Amino acid sequence: MTWVGRIVAAVAFVSSVLFVSLSAGSNRQQAAFSTRVESVRVDVLVLENGRPVTGLGPADFDIADNGVPQQVDFVSYEQIPLNVVLALDMSESVAGERLEQLRDAGGAVLDGLTKEDQSALVTFSNVVSLGAPLSGRVADTRRALDDAYGFGETALVDGVYAAMEVGESDAGRALLIVFSDGLDTSSWLTADAVLESARRSDAVAYAAAIGEGASSSFLRELSNLTGGTLYKIDSTRDLRATFLRILEEFRHRYLISYTPRGVATSGWHRLEVKVKNRRASIKARPGYLAGQLMP
Repeated sequence: MTWVGRIVAAVAFVSSVLFVSLSAGSNRQQAAFSTRVESVRVDVLVLENGRPVTGLGPADFDIADNGVPQQVDFVSYEQIPLNVVLALDMSESVAGERLEQLRDAGGAVLDGLTKEDQSALVTFSNVVSLGAPLSGRVADTRRALDDAYGFGETALVDGVYAAMEVGESDAGRALLIVFSDGLDTSSWLTADAVLESARRSDAVAYAAAIGEGASSSFLRELSNLTGGTLYKIDSTRDLRATFLRILEEFRHRYLISYTPRGVATSGWHRLEVKVKNRRASIKARPGYLAGQLMP
């Protein structure tokens, strides 16, 4: 495919994803990091001695928005269905045993979903494809995963952007599980533009990467901005365990909601989340961007 063809394909796919996302807007919950900050939702993992802490409520958390203490309105734990989007590198280097191990890892995640959860598959090579749209029909996602195969280059940045839009196209908690074995070689969108979008998104992105992909500054920054983790693995043999670890960790996260008070309605908002009276470690996004449209 020529470079013109790649651009046309990327524009067409991203446009279609945006259309689905906007069309669903009237039926979905208010996004946490939208242009109108009516409430802010923050996914938070609380650990003590490396183990998740359970049983916490609103009174157990302190949240500061740009240094201003906020009142926590709502805390949910394992109550809101998940929107799990597999965003998988299907470039030419993903073939043979590597492809089979990737399919096995993705299948293990699908096996771990409940009947209330939804799943989707986005693949990226030199083009981005929506293998299965977000739905509760796990069999559709599994079938698309079985049909996927490696070819072409790597449009990692375009693939991640599409996956974020798919994950937030319906109510629920959006989890992106990204796999790549290489650096971006053919995206139309820029890394900075997609990371800017991640600052407005309430999706949490985890990545598992090998080879050159493990050194991707884009994946590292994406996981940091969304409160996820970049796992650098030695082989695709480790993918199944890594994917299952990601799903298990995400299910142990709290969803905290508050209405911002005493802070500006636009710009970057720095978030600080603490648990009262415990020596716990916290994993959460460092902030959110409010009141500005995507460039």
